[in-house]
Amino acid sequence: MKSGKRVIVNIVWIVIGTILIGLSVAGKVDAFWSGMGSSLFVVGILKLVRFYRLHNNMEYQEMVEIELNDERNRFLRNKAWAWSGYLFVILAALCCIIFKIIGQDVLSFAASGSVCIILSLFWI
Repeated sequence: MKSGKRVIVNIVWIVIGTILIGLSVAGKVDAFWSGMGSSLFVVGILKLVRFYRLHNNMEYQEMVEIELNDERNRFLRNKAWAWSGYLFVILAALCCIIFKIIGQDVLSFAASGSVCIILSLFWI
């Protein structure tokens, strides 16, 4: 994505976040959308700050490029993703069993469905 598009996308996140916060303050939407708006607003601001730092601070830009392109960091990122996937499948499977035992069939179905989707994607 070009740098100009990134700035525009981040500004759109900030605007959408502001709109959602405003709608919540006006009482038009519930607290979920207020939280979503706050999150979008903060993420947009933080990404704009990072973008500004990347383009104005050469030392920071070099550090970020090393972090993204270094083989050791890439290996550690992939290892972390793998462990996250393993733990998600195990926890979701346990939740499926626990939810079934306590009689929460809908939650049990959702947990087992997520395990099924993850494992299907893994095998594909």
